[in-house]
Amino acid sequence: MATVLQELNVEMAAVVEEVEHSLVQVNSYGGGTGAGTIWHPDGLVITNAHVVRRSPLTVSGIDGRILPARVLAYDEVNDLAALAIDASGLSPIKLGDSRRLKVGQLVVALGNPFGVRGAATAGVIIGVGPVWPETPGVAREWVVVNLHLRPGYSGGPLFDVNGRLVGINTMVTAPDIGMAVPIHVAKKFLNDSLRSQVVA
Repeated sequence: MATVLQELNVEMAAVVEEVEHSLVQVNSYGGGTGAGTIWHPDGLVITNAHVVRRSPLTVSGIDGRILPARVLAYDEVNDLAALAIDASGLSPIKLGDSRRLKVGQLVVALGNPFGVRGAATAGVIIGVGPVWPETPGVAREWVVVNLHLRPGYSGGPLFDVNGRLVGINTMVTAPDIGMAVPIHVAKKFLNDSLRSQVVA
């Protein structure tokens, strides 16, 4: 049993390290920080709308550079935003299928809590769907996870054990309840907003 756990430990650490190459820190006016996920190698980053409310914006964490960012699209209802940075050859995250998530499935969230880059937290899927007691009156799709998110995880990736993106971390509703935007919702947002760009 110890050998199996040791192998799992090594494999999960390797997956987290791989996904970290697709994680950036989004810095807003006044010192606010959040996270972003590289979607396309030519500088397309997805994050939360609430992360980018204050301009100007910069993105850091790519080869030590701090790059100015501009908002390409913004969806306050689903709390999503698309950013463009002047960079190429980036490491986009692999995309998963949030419609196939199962309760109990292990997932990992990456972010920059309180400015600490690349912190990880793990847990399991509680459920997927539009109605949750933690979000009364908010009719939108969620991935609900039993893990501990802190300020700075917003906009970062929620991914499965294969390193595939299944959600965008968006908020905390209880000490160990996190909410994420399902990746199929993020895909639709990008495709509807940025029809002239490659987003899928």
